[in-house]
Parts: sequence; structure tokens; C-alpha cells
Amino acid sequence: MKNNQFAPIKDAYQLVQGAKIKGIKHEEVFELGSYDPNKRGYTIYPYEDGVKFNDFSVIVSEKELKSHYVIQDVNVNMPLITSTQTSVPLTDLGLAS
Repeated sequence: MKNNQFAPIKDAYQLVQGAKIKGIKHEEVFELGSYDPNKRGYTIYPYEDGVKFNDFSVIVSEKELKSHYVIQDVNVNMPLITSTQTSVPLTDLGLAS
């Protein structure tokens, strides 16, 4: 994946399960797993060519993720589905007299 697809991790709200992260100094890409409150860290799995490898995982703290990793940049402001609303007169619904 290209470097321009990744952005710095600024907030813990960016750390969602399934997000793709990459080390700042390395080209290896990981998929973010769930947060483990007992170990106080996130589980990350190696990710390559669209495949997540579940047989190996590492626990990484939030502080380490913010300082040594970048996250795949996703535009969350873009609507997924454009919907059009049509107004139906109340007389058609039988609600108005």
C-alpha cells in the first residue's frame, strides 16, 4: 500500500477493529483487532494481499500505536448511500380528512 493512503493516529477513536495500520519505519501492514482491557492493548494481526493471518498476533498499547504506527486514511464524511426522500400527501395515506 502506498504511504499516501496512511495518516498519523491522533485519537483513540480512530482505532477501530478491522482498520489497517502500518509501522512508520516499516512497510508491513497489520489489521487491528479488538482491545483487550486485561492486557491494556490492541491485538494486531499481519495483513497481506487482502488476507488477515489469525495464527499470529501481537498486543500493542495505544501509546505505542500513536507514536510508531500510521492508520489507513478513510474519508468518513462521504455518504455511503445517497437517498432521496419524496413527500407523500397525507390524503394518499388516508390520514387527512
